Amino acid sequence: PELRKNYRRVVGSLLLKSAHLTTKEQYQAVIDASLTTAFATVRAAGKTMTKGGSVVLISSAAAMEGLANHEAIAAAKAGILGLTLSSAATYAGQNLRVNAVAPGLTETPLTAQLTGNETSRKFSEAMHALGRLGKPEDVARAICFLLTPENNWITGQVLAVDGGLSRVRPKLK
Repeated sequence: PELRKNYRRVVGSLLLKSAHLTTKEQYQAVIDASLTTAFATVRAAGKTMTKGGSVVLISSAAAMEGLANHEAIAAAKAGILGLTLSSAATYAGQNLRVNAVAPGLTETPLTAQLTGNETSRKFSEAMHALGRLGKPEDVARAICFLLTPENNWITGQVLAVDGGLSRVRPKLK
């Protein structure tokens, strides 16, 4: 608990900009933070986990649902979907399972500026069929499920942990 309280490193990106307003440097930073690190993870796992195991990559609901001003994030996270499928096929012979989770908007330090704004928060909550934003624990439970050795017949899957954002339209109030 003490370590968690003092640990503030943020990994990932949240660039909400249309493509024409995104600089090449901003785009590359998003790609590096998501897709390049995921590729490096698979590369390392493929070299070292030669007797099997499990890798879980992090994509996003933005890769599966057209969301305005998410072009760079959607490109990086959709790349992770393709990487997941291809890697699962490549490494299945060594019993290395590769899956991904695709969260919706989750309350983290990275999203605090967005989720801390009352108007943005209410708008985002309304987009999720379950009417709330995700919590880190929601995503962590899905990752643990995919990592658990008892679930060793699951590979090449993308588990949407997004409160219905990518597949379900909430009932209008």
